[in-house]
Amino acid sequence: MASAEFLGMHNPRLDDKGRMILPARFRDDLGERIAVTKGPDRCVVIYPYAEFKARIIDPLAAGSSASRNVRALRRAYLANASTETLDRQGRVTIPPGLRSWAGLDRDCTVIGQGSYLEVWDSAAYASIADSSDDVLDSLDEEGSVPL
Repeated sequence: MASAEFLGMHNPRLDDKGRMILPARFRDDLGERIAVTKGPDRCVVIYPYAEFKARIIDPLAAGSSASRNVRALRRAYLANASTETLDRQGRVTIPPGLRSWAGLDRDCTVIGQGSYLEVWDSAAYASIADSSDDVLDSLDEEGSVPL
């Protein structure tokens, strides 16, 4: 499978069963089997399963169980992971525990992050997007951003 390139933003709504429709441009790269788990900053991440295995499962499996950080990352990512498939309408189910943890209720923002997607509560995303813009502005002032 070629590496996915998730770009852009989408604003779906969760239905009463915790499902949301993903646009075709995201569905095409997700494939048949996907992984849904906790992400940084209280978002939910969605990976094509092969990408999740290569970027998350395999490196964590190679890490030492003696390392407190490795154990913590395994618990955060793997204990909360769910393997899902898209239904015929292109909907993905976000498990209840992940919805609660990320504060996902109805209005969501899904953003492409290259090899994976982040799913945010729309209000939470608006807040973090502002801080991301501030970081980008400060990096640009330092000449650190290759634009």
